Amino acid sequence: MKKIVCTFLCFAAAFFLGGLAARTKEHFFPEALETSADSNWGLSFGQDGEPPAANATYETLAKYNTYYAEDTKEKRIYLTFDAGFENGNTEAILDALKKHLVPATFFVVGTYIKNNPELIRRMKEEGHTVGNHTYHHPDMSQISTKESFEKELQDVEAEYQKITGEEMTKFYRPPQGKYNEDNLRMAKELGYHTFFWSLAYVDWYEDDQPTKEEAFDKLLRRIHPGAIVLLHSTSKTNAEILDELLTKWEEMGYTFGSLEQLIS
Repeated sequence: MKKIVCTFLCFAAAFFLGGLAARTKEHFFPEALETSADSNWGLSFGQDGEPPAANATYETLAKYNTYYAEDTKEKRIYLTFDAGFENGNTEAILDALKKHLVPATFFVVGTYIKNNPELIRRMKEEGHTVGNHTYHHPDMSQISTKESFEKELQDVEAEYQKITGEEMTKFYRPPQGKYNEDNLRMAKELGYHTFFWSLAYVDWYEDDQPTKEEAFDKLLRRIHPGAIVLLHSTSKTNAEILDELLTKWEEMGYTFGSLEQLIS
């Protein structure tokens, strides 16, 4: 009986310590992503208002013309949107950007361009950049040949040129942040700059949208100098709060730059 009790107490202690460790990690690194440099883009947040720790350094990424934030103390934000499809929220987002004279980059997939030519033209006419989010939104880290990698990007370029009559700006964002160093190298060889992000939040579930309060808690508390912010244009919450969010960031002393300015 003593042996059984001892075993039970050992299991209980292990369970308690494991749970404590998990809660400690959640407290100090909320929404931390355990990743390697050859898998998913990952961030660990520490002190509010400071850049997060990423799973690749500024210096490593710079070799491949890749960015996740600007290394600066200036209160500047680079606003980006990922657009996999259109569900009626982009016009409100564009209205808010226009009101505040804020430039943004929209990383779009091929079918988005094909199905929403007027929105693409409006983005361009209002001074925004349309970036490349691949045609089919695959896991690009699983694509090993340059030919296949290039096709995912070139098919988007072709759709954009068909709609606008102009060449697409060679800005690339890996779908879901999945990448490896070969991908970054191939993108650079194709003339692309790759952009990850230093601030995002869970805004992509259409049927489980964050509340305004939840959105502001993440986006105001974690904003930092030089941030590349990723929002999804499919988010109803983002469409509803963007005007107020931009106002709040401005009141905090932030200005807005374009990714073109970041790389110049």
